[in-house]
Amino acid sequence: MKKNLISATLPCLLLALTACDRSGEQSEKRQAVSETSSQLNVPDYWPKRQAPVNTALEARIQALMATMTTEQKVAQIIQPEIRDITVEDMRRYGFGSYLNGGGAYPNNNKHTSIDDWVLLAEQMYQASIDDSLDGSRIPTMWGTDAVHGHNNVIGATLFPHNVALGATHNPELIKRIAEITATEVAVTGIDWVFAPTVAVARDVRWGRAYESYSENPELVAHYAKAFVHGMQGQGETLFDQQHVISTLKHFIGDGGTVGGDDQGDVRVDEQQLFALHAQGYITGIEAGAQTIMASFNSWQGEKLHGHQYLLTEVLKNRLGFDGLVVGDWNGHGQIPGCSNEHCPQAFNAGVDIFMVPGDSWRALYDNTLADVKNGVISMERLDDAVSRILRVKIRAGLFDKPSPAQRALAGKKEKIGDSEHRAIARQAVRESLVLLKNRNQLLPLDPSKRFLVAGDGADNIGKQAGGWTITWQGTGNQNSDFPGATSIYQGLKNAIDKAGGQIELNVAGNFTQKPDVAIVVFGEEPYAEGNGDLDNLEYQRGNKTDLALLQKLQAQGIPVVSIFLSGRPMWINAELNASDAFVAAWLPGSEGAGIADVILRNTNGDIAFDFTGRLPFSWPATPAPATGKPETTLLAYGAGLKYGADELLSAKLPIESETASDQLPPVTLLAQSVKAPWRIDIGSPDQLITNTSNVQSAGPVSIRTIDKTLQEDARLLQFSGESIGMFALRADFPVDWRGYLDQHSALVFSVNPTKLGDKPLHLITACGEKCLASIDLHDTMQALPVDTWSQISVDLQCLREQGMNFGQTFVPFSLQTGSATVFSIADVKIEPGKAKTATIRCAE
Repeated sequence: MKKNLISATLPCLLLALTACDRSGEQSEKRQAVSETSSQLNVPDYWPKRQAPVNTALEARIQALMATMTTEQKVAQIIQPEIRDITVEDMRRYGFGSYLNGGGAYPNNNKHTSIDDWVLLAEQMYQASIDDSLDGSRIPTMWGTDAVHGHNNVIGATLFPHNVALGATHNPELIKRIAEITATEVAVTGIDWVFAPTVAVARDVRWGRAYESYSENPELVAHYAKAFVHGMQGQGETLFDQQHVISTLKHFIGDGGTVGGDDQGDVRVDEQQLFALHAQGYITGIEAGAQTIMASFNSWQGEKLHGHQYLLTEVLKNRLGFDGLVVGDWNGHGQIPGCSNEHCPQAFNAGVDIFMVPGDSWRALYDNTLADVKNGVISMERLDDAVSRILRVKIRAGLFDKPSPAQRALAGKKEKIGDSEHRAIARQAVRESLVLLKNRNQLLPLDPSKRFLVAGDGADNIGKQAGGWTITWQGTGNQNSDFPGATSIYQGLKNAIDKAGGQIELNVAGNFTQKPDVAIVVFGEEPYAEGNGDLDNLEYQRGNKTDLALLQKLQAQGIPVVSIFLSGRPMWINAELNASDAFVAAWLPGSEGAGIADVILRNTNGDIAFDFTGRLPFSWPATPAPATGKPETTLLAYGAGLKYGADELLSAKLPIESETASDQLPPVTLLAQSVKAPWRIDIGSPDQLITNTSNVQSAGPVSIRTIDKTLQEDARLLQFSGESIGMFALRADFPVDWRGYLDQHSALVFSVNPTKLGDKPLHLITACGEKCLASIDLHDTMQALPVDTWSQISVDLQCLREQGMNFGQTFVPFSLQTGSATVFSIADVKIEPGKAKTATIRCAE
């Protein structure tokens, strides 16, 4: 999910009658759209489906509707987030649903207990059926992003991400994974899962490519059906107390945007849209999926959240979908003429539930209620949406099941990370591994030998799990946050110790005794949507530290096995050349021992498990995406070696990139997440602690993630003024940025000041304990408009003149003040060529 938060201080807030003086224009546009839509014929390649009618169920819906007020109906279509509402808000309004976004937990505590999850579910449920304030006894439902297991919950089974599951080509495994996920979700009292993602990623530069099973729509179609059956149940198990509601997402075309741009535009024609991007919806609807999430992207320039033709004419009328359409994270606010607080266009187009995190939900409720009373939204349309919501709730048994705390699985902690569940996840890891290279049949390895395990992914469960893991972006986690999980190193160690071999872990590739084989685990840092978008698929572009590690080991005559962790195929020709064996391990999740199962022989010297994984996406021959043409495709869809097979690749692959340039690329330090190798530290200058949560305090400093343009892409900083406080991006090892100094770069960041004190506000960069530079930003910030995002840029030369050595950059950005100060920051980066136009400039 994701996110575009427009300022809540809009001048037209609550002015539903005037709608910022555009109501007449909007009404005319809606009428024109309605007339056009009614005249359009949906092409025959879209299958025509008639949803079966259950007369008893429909009669029950109508009976409920007859008792509901307009206020109660509008409350059903509002979905706020747990960080932004209270139980008393639920009691007063009776929201039809609510959610926890990625990185949102009860009590804002990522280590909150299973009992606390169930308690919040129970409290919200009881408040929703308490009719003392709103007169309604309709149960609410809780939605969550359980996209590779119940990934917001500490200790849950974490399955490989979808890209890895695509490599298994095993629909039955997908069904079993969905069943297990449903079980662990049910333990926490949650009713509704925002999965599966049935995107068909056509350009893996997209930061959500790992949420896509494959570039092949046929495989995605098989998986959609299997997942829905596993999540919701079938026959006698349909929506029993071990199954929950599924969601097909994101309708439609999210994987087909130009350039892989997240939330971008899809420019294929309608028949291609159907053939490439609709197949998971066709099979998912047939399998009984009850909800579909609208997408952030546009098709032919029109936002999907406002696309009446696709949402209503195609999805609901032609495909016969009689469940509900839920919006994505404030996605309605991206429609031209809309805001997060007011968007009848999205609702009239076919969105049945507004997903509205943040503090916009009150205004959205009031404005939507006014729209209904004033005819901007017809009562017929409102009744249609509410009937769909009630239909889903009745089918899912929410009116008939016990309350969340009384359900069969509620609070059964032993089911979270259950050994049987982990065994299936480990199987999924084994089946997802794709062997790209195995020179001289190096694999499988004899576990009785001596091994060096290197690379920063070897003993790093957060890295092997990827994004959407405990936190939204999957960052800020440590191995201790994964009780019961196994790192790749630990899985290797267990097997090698059992076989009598020797194993040494050293991230940098150093060793006390020369090993027989080095196993190097490396790859992408965790990311989620937006933050993971790339303009180029070259791995470690401009900073080839992992390649240097491989080459160092190879130069010492040590055979090298590379285990590559990534959410997508990448251009890694140089890394392939520096490896004797190369395994695409994707993002395997919590059960890292699955790698050892395949690459090591068993104690009898036999092959325990062969490689069965096959590429779900074409692998690129250049930094540009593979297109299926020989010159851009290194390995085709479906490629992958078994033991004993002939090599697929030549011994030495070309490593020169046609897209290479002497111009250094911009370096992002902080966007939705902090970029490796940096971390966020807060507190007093002499007592800093690492930021590990969305909301955290340390001494005089408090930090919270907020939305600027995308979900959680900014940080709200509050300095109490009781003592000097600091916010810092820091690393344990220095980075050499002298090249950026040579290219006239600037340190650039966005800032939104709320309250400034009277003491200096220092921007500090540091190159060691007694090596730093400081510039007072107080007057610069004072000149900026309050509660408005602005940009500040600082010529790196100014910092160099103050004593900064950019060849030893430990702290590229920090802010320090002793005043009571409140502001937000976002988009911290180094940009070449920006020095001459910087806010703060220095002499040539």
